[in-house]
Amino acid sequence: MFPTFTGSARAKRQVNLSGRNNNPFAAYGGLQSSHSVQTSQNAIAHAQQERILRDQERKRPPAAIRIQRTWRGHDSRRHVKNQWKQEWDRREGWGTRHLQEGPYATADECLMQLRLLAQFASARSQTDVWRTHHFAKRYSAFLQNAVSVPFANAWTYPTFRLAKVLIAVLGKHDLTIIGTQTVSNLLSLLNALTTSSRQLLVHYSPDYYRSIRNVARYCRDKDALRLAVLALLNPDNSRADSAYVGFASEILTQAHVPGFSDDPQGLSRHISYLLLASALDESLSPSSPQDLILSRSHEELLWLLSYFIFSRNESRKNDQATLEPDAQYVKIVSKLISFLASDIEKRIDILHSAIAPDPSTPRDTLLLGSDALPHTEALPDFVRSQILSLISQDNVSGLLTRIGASATLSGRSIVVSEEASALASYALTLLRVFPKRKDDIQMWLYRGSTLTQIDSQRNLPATKYFFQAATSTTIFHKIVKDPRETVDMLQPKSSKTVMSARDQEWRIILLFLEMYTFILRVMDDEEFLAGSSQPTAGASWTKQNALSLDQIATLIVFLKNLAFSMYWNAAEIAGIEVKETSTSLAAYFGKEGARNSNVDTEDSTRADELEIGGISGMTVTSTKDLVTGVLRMLYERDSRRKFLPKDHWLMTKYFEMDRFIGSVVEEEEHKHQIEDSYGDAVEEDFYEMDDEDSDIDMPLIGTQRAQQIRNMERLKRRQHNSSRRKYLESVTPRLKILENMPFFIPFFTRVQIFRQFVALDQVRRRGTANADEWRFALMNSPTGNISKHRATVRRDYIFDDAYKSFYDLGEGLKEPIQIRFVDKFDTVEEGIDGGGVTKEFLTSVTNEAFGATDGLESLFEENDQHFMYPNPTAVEERKETLRQALYKEGSPDWDENIRDLLRRYEFLGRIMGKCLYEGILVDIHFAPFFLLKWALTGGASSASKETSYRANLNDIRDLDEGLYQGLLQLKNYPGDVEKDFSLNLVVTDTLRLTPTQSKTITRELRPGGESIPVTNANRPIYITAMAHHRLQHQPRFQTNAFLKGLGTIVSPNWLSMFNQSELQTLIAGSGASVSISNLRAHTQYGGVYAIGDDGMEHPSIQLFWNVMEKLDIEDVAKVLKFVTSTPRAPLLGFGYLEPRFSIRDSGADQTRLPSTSTCVNLLKLPIYRDEKVLRERLLYSVNSGAGFNLS
Repeated sequence: MFPTFTGSARAKRQVNLSGRNNNPFAAYGGLQSSHSVQTSQNAIAHAQQERILRDQERKRPPAAIRIQRTWRGHDSRRHVKNQWKQEWDRREGWGTRHLQEGPYATADECLMQLRLLAQFASARSQTDVWRTHHFAKRYSAFLQNAVSVPFANAWTYPTFRLAKVLIAVLGKHDLTIIGTQTVSNLLSLLNALTTSSRQLLVHYSPDYYRSIRNVARYCRDKDALRLAVLALLNPDNSRADSAYVGFASEILTQAHVPGFSDDPQGLSRHISYLLLASALDESLSPSSPQDLILSRSHEELLWLLSYFIFSRNESRKNDQATLEPDAQYVKIVSKLISFLASDIEKRIDILHSAIAPDPSTPRDTLLLGSDALPHTEALPDFVRSQILSLISQDNVSGLLTRIGASATLSGRSIVVSEEASALASYALTLLRVFPKRKDDIQMWLYRGSTLTQIDSQRNLPATKYFFQAATSTTIFHKIVKDPRETVDMLQPKSSKTVMSARDQEWRIILLFLEMYTFILRVMDDEEFLAGSSQPTAGASWTKQNALSLDQIATLIVFLKNLAFSMYWNAAEIAGIEVKETSTSLAAYFGKEGARNSNVDTEDSTRADELEIGGISGMTVTSTKDLVTGVLRMLYERDSRRKFLPKDHWLMTKYFEMDRFIGSVVEEEEHKHQIEDSYGDAVEEDFYEMDDEDSDIDMPLIGTQRAQQIRNMERLKRRQHNSSRRKYLESVTPRLKILENMPFFIPFFTRVQIFRQFVALDQVRRRGTANADEWRFALMNSPTGNISKHRATVRRDYIFDDAYKSFYDLGEGLKEPIQIRFVDKFDTVEEGIDGGGVTKEFLTSVTNEAFGATDGLESLFEENDQHFMYPNPTAVEERKETLRQALYKEGSPDWDENIRDLLRRYEFLGRIMGKCLYEGILVDIHFAPFFLLKWALTGGASSASKETSYRANLNDIRDLDEGLYQGLLQLKNYPGDVEKDFSLNLVVTDTLRLTPTQSKTITRELRPGGESIPVTNANRPIYITAMAHHRLQHQPRFQTNAFLKGLGTIVSPNWLSMFNQSELQTLIAGSGASVSISNLRAHTQYGGVYAIGDDGMEHPSIQLFWNVMEKLDIEDVAKVLKFVTSTPRAPLLGFGYLEPRFSIRDSGADQTRLPSTSTCVNLLKLPIYRDEKVLRERLLYSVNSGAGFNLS
């Protein structure tokens, strides 16, 4: 056999032209055989090695000489020091029985011994430490006996050298080996030496104060410690400013200041606030070699912050100065609380630790406030009190005075200085760090005013001032012109000058938005729309803060462009490279796509790391939420009372609208793919308490530690969902815009998208959108159970029977259901449920559940305009009923009764979701504030439940017109509110127990509210707290349960595409009259009525349409309900009605009544020959009110 395919057994010649040894068994590197071929590369390496060896040989002699010189110098110095030591020992009699005691005889002798000791003493030598101790005793005696000590320049350097030795000795960790008395004597010596050498020692202040801090652990001489702490801070010291660096970093970072642990006032009297502020400003700078932010723990920085605040407040008291913060103070405090924000936020409201920490947990970890730990330690009382002093009315309101004073005027525009920008940063930081006091801080800013050069005779309201300042910025002008400028304005720049100027502008803009958010919550619509007119002298402060409609229109353009770009260009802003979304089925449903979808999830958090304006916590994400929130509040105003042109909100020019619907559907599919890769998020029980409602006494099962563990698990889920949300924002920009700013897209386009989402969801769940095909597949499946989707419902107990039959279905209620109605005699109504009976069932359930009843525990109530909202007292009334029935509060039976009520709300939410899912219109009108919670649940901050909804004064009007008018009168009252209204921060709730019996419960709107009167200053807080209680807090459990059920059927993200009025249109249809021409154009005919080749309608059909055109609007709606089970037309016209509206003949008997098959939207119309007879028979059937027996 030949070894090759050529047939030649001769081996080919191997030619190696590279000079490389191809033998795999040859030696490698330094082990290469001497017989190896010498290549060109080897020759170069050999030459390099020889050059290195020659260079080493050349450097070796000079190095040896340097080593010898160094050693000789060291040996010489050691010899000289030994001579000095021997001389000092001889003079002192050291080591002999003639040891000198008592003071030195003369100053010269003392100076000589001081010089000798300073030259040879070493902190590493224990013997030298004892020599220094001996000298300390004699030196102290000498100072006591001397009438005057001639501390001339000759004393300065020796005292400085010996002081450095003492600092090293006292700075050792363990001083027990030298004894407490020795430590006290050495400290006294250090105090004495510092007196004459403090100007040199200030450069070693960190080491100096570190040693003092160490000495305090062993020394109990409070006076000596005080003297040591203040020695370098003496006002006579011209270089004391340098000493404050070490004082701040080593002393003020400790809980106990040596000598002043129980007397912080005494310490503040001896230190200079201005020098301390200057030193901290330098130390907190990133360019400082001693950056305190990085070198100190959170606990140490908390103490530093507290002492600094205390020092500043005490200095202002002593100087009789105002409490308004200065720029340097603001800068320092802003840096510290920004870095400590998360720690302060978690610990500020804890008065004591409820659970002891795990002994195995390191203390440093606990003090850092790790989110992974179930224990959070309370702040020390002193620290807590000083931090809380930051949020006082004088402190916050004073900011505006300083900002206005530092502003300059350019034309009619306000130019904000760097100092004003720093003050704005301070205000924003307070809002970030103290979220629970946000309303108070915003109110103090709102109540403040600024005096500008525009009108030196009149104060300019804060909102108008900041609006003018914001509109004067470069950022505002660029983004108003082009939304694409947002990316450049948000991305970091290498130039510090550019970043500094940009940060200053962002701070002013963000502070304006924070203030304007509060204004919108307390301003009624009349004041809002009256901003264009000049306010009168007696106008309310709210009205004075109102912007003109032109200014609002400009602001909306800015916010639209900014928000649009922040969502549309989220990936570019964050620096994430997002690949083009694939549209193939394999990419959507394949495992490979699921694996790749979360590869870059870590990069997706970059947007959250980018801080806007250099403010800690003010990230791109939080800024996006703030901007979106203000924009939606303005849109809600325009939705209630139009003040802008119709298309002002649209941004369709930035989208390819012909492909928009398809692109959104693709993103929705991609979203599901990503969510599948993350896994299903664990739902929170709607019965659990929100953070803001933690004071409610709803019983929770388990021990306190178990509750802490549950809270930590909830936190992990939130972090998981947050990571997913950030990534989704970068890859689904159209979807996020629809969820958060749906008004950018026309309403009918969004309705089409909604129906597309429903259709896709049906295919995803069932495999088909056809109900009959799904039923057939389920009946033939070995695991299918069609009986769960069938029910027999009594006409008189529709809601109860529906609740018992279908509650356990959960999300399965999305699938087709089959209903059989029975009357009060248990007679089954005739009819095959092909969808029409289901529509009748759903509308009947909603009519019964939402209908006004005279009984107790009605699930919903209606206002004066007949708008429905959850009964706010339902849970409290059920609890009171259980108490009267002697149920034990917190028992299993008690909990089950409460949960049963909430499950009914949840089921009712599912029913409403089913109506929306199936496109069934129901004649129910909800209160706008309640619908707003639907719209916000899936959008804005992607908050769960109703937590993204923020109650405001205008929403109160939809709840209680009387309460609204009363709060409006309170807000605009020109007199003394406290005297004339006599209100406290409390609210009274009325519970209806029986038709004739009620009970009132008084609750505090704020902790201690019963003793806090409502005044002219805090009435905005009372109004917002009342709105929050009535609209959010009181009905929270009922609302959350309803929204949970609604979200089970219809994704909250889909609902967020619509505002409250648009949702009402989705629910009940358009209030416009039915278009008979549109209905006629989309009607199908069968039997005799089928249109032939001539295209002409049957004469009876022509009579029918003549009758329909002459009927009243109410009768037309009745006809529609008679045929389709709903009185309203589909949103997109009758072309979208499924099945189509149909008419066929049912005989020629002129006495026969028309009948219907609502399951197929079919009208069975006899062949009438007279228009009058047709009208009478049709209206008789429509008004008969019978069920399916007619069909």
